[in-house]
Amino acid sequence: MSTRRWCLPLLACGWVVVATMPAAAQGDYPNRPITLVVPYAAGGGNDIMARVAAEKMSPLLGQQIVIENRGGAGGSIATRAVAKAAPDGYTLVLGGTGTLAINPTLYGNVGYDPRKDFEPVGLIGTSALVLVVHPSVPAKDVKELIAYAKANPRKLTFASAGVGSGIHLAAEYFRFQAGIEMTHVPYKGSAPALNDLVGGHVSMYFSSMPPAIQLVKDGKIRALGVTGLTRSPIFSEMPTIAESALPGFEAVLHYGIVAPAGTPKPVIARLNAALRQAVMSPELKQKLAADGTEPLPSTPEEYATDIDKEETKWSAIVKKSGAKAE
Repeated sequence: MSTRRWCLPLLACGWVVVATMPAAAQGDYPNRPITLVVPYAAGGGNDIMARVAAEKMSPLLGQQIVIENRGGAGGSIATRAVAKAAPDGYTLVLGGTGTLAINPTLYGNVGYDPRKDFEPVGLIGTSALVLVVHPSVPAKDVKELIAYAKANPRKLTFASAGVGSGIHLAAEYFRFQAGIEMTHVPYKGSAPALNDLVGGHVSMYFSSMPPAIQLVKDGKIRALGVTGLTRSPIFSEMPTIAESALPGFEAVLHYGIVAPAGTPKPVIARLNAALRQAVMSPELKQKLAADGTEPLPSTPEEYATDIDKEETKWSAIVKKSGAKAE
């Protein structure tokens, strides 16, 4: 009888200790460096964005965020690996329209579900594209371009940075919305695509902002419209495609950070608070602006809604275009 009286309180105390251990561990988070995987090669826009965000978040969290570049399969390989990583907040991945909205449909078996296999931390920014054409194209605005394409089916050729890239699918979305027929010419990256546009080997291209700016200023290519719903500070005088020709047209790329599903909510909250503060810092705003990206701070819940909305939109475009991963 005496033994039972002692055991029950001890067992109860034991359960209290066990139950409070995860909370204590979460309270200490982070107590070692965090890895932010960038699922692309070093040096690109995604990599730069991640590095600037990590630099601003690290002092806020009291631990260094280490960038690890793991390219391959349009970012899918590294994204899949992070989905299977320990859900402890020490392994994160830069998410984006490509990996979370396009690739799950583009690849036959991408190996992860963008809605179920990740805990969204928050958005970083949104980036519009600019529709540019070779000067030989007889169109001074988007309406004229659409009219020309309708009068000359498939005569217009549009370059892309590769089958299934955001640039390719933005052009396909434009084609669907405008009701026109064009010929796709895929390249292995943006640089060769822009080079051939300047050389007159292709008619048009949906370019990211930075590489197009000087080419437009020099008159080597002509900019007709941007793909966001609001005008870009970089091309402030240029109307959006939505306001000039196709109401509601929007083809923008979103970027954010996600963690493996099951990562504790207090950990996600800590990361989100640091990310939101980093995104609104003058330094990160300036860096994003230089790349034509607008800051887009969000809650984890808002990013989850965004992932769902973007995947629904882009998966339909992938299916309609017939694009398959090479």
